[in-house]
Amino acid sequence: MFARKAAQFFKNGSKFNGKGNLYFAAAATTVAGSGLGLYYMNKNAAKADMFAEGLHTPNFPFQHASTFGTFDHASIRRGYQVFREVCAACHNTEFVRWRDLIDVAFTEDEVKAMAAEFEYEAGPDDAGEMFMRPGTPADPLPKVYANEQAARAMNNGAYPPDLSLITKARHNGANYVFSLLTGYYDAPEGVEIREGLHFNPYFPGGAIAMARSLYDGLVEYEDGTPATTSQMAKDVVTFLNWASEPELDDRKRRGTQVLIIFSILTAISIYLKRNRFISLKTRKIVHNPPSNWTKKQ
Repeated sequence: MFARKAAQFFKNGSKFNGKGNLYFAAAATTVAGSGLGLYYMNKNAAKADMFAEGLHTPNFPFQHASTFGTFDHASIRRGYQVFREVCAACHNTEFVRWRDLIDVAFTEDEVKAMAAEFEYEAGPDDAGEMFMRPGTPADPLPKVYANEQAARAMNNGAYPPDLSLITKARHNGANYVFSLLTGYYDAPEGVEIREGLHFNPYFPGGAIAMARSLYDGLVEYEDGTPATTSQMAKDVVTFLNWASEPELDDRKRRGTQVLIIFSILTAISIYLKRNRFISLKTRKIVHNPPSNWTKKQ
């Protein structure tokens, strides 16, 4: 009896008149709008300590950032040029070797020629002495400083981080590095930046020891691309993203192949189920017992 009463209650409650439907729609809209508003506020929270944490970076349309996107290898080549002429004056790339650039941005002969421009310590020789030799593709890109102490001594106590994995070591990696390189402004009123630091809202605390390093026309691209600040920042970020994730192109290519293969197998399995096993799925078993059990056959 209780079950019947409950069912009747919910059945009657589900019958709205025209005015009730209007109220229900308004309530649903309010709930949906409130939920979207809370989600937006959570994703774009304006916190009191945002200045201390650094301004949240926007998302830029890098070619390799899309689901099936791959690296722009021409941009990697230009980005290496920017890195070598600008960034390499202060930053190391400890985990990148010359041979990694072969068939990515340069040919093997180009890489051998670039590596031979630098000298590396080798040995010992027959006399037990260390000697200097031209670089080979197996060598890492040259270091700027021998150790961290030397780096700090040359930069007023600041330590330029290694850039091999920088886009993986920072939140929102490539977008953060691009915003940092292009985000130098004059300090606003009320913000004091001590001597030797520079205002950059994307850096935690807003004060960074690295001065602005990219200016329009700073480098001359061999392919004729205009060397604007944003173009150079985009190219060097693409190069650094490749250095952090050199397997990205292969991973996406193999992932695409896997998706294609599984899509074909899924289509085949659906076909077999709907067409080859239809007789089993639609089989009807009927039991017709005799109407007269006492009658002898």
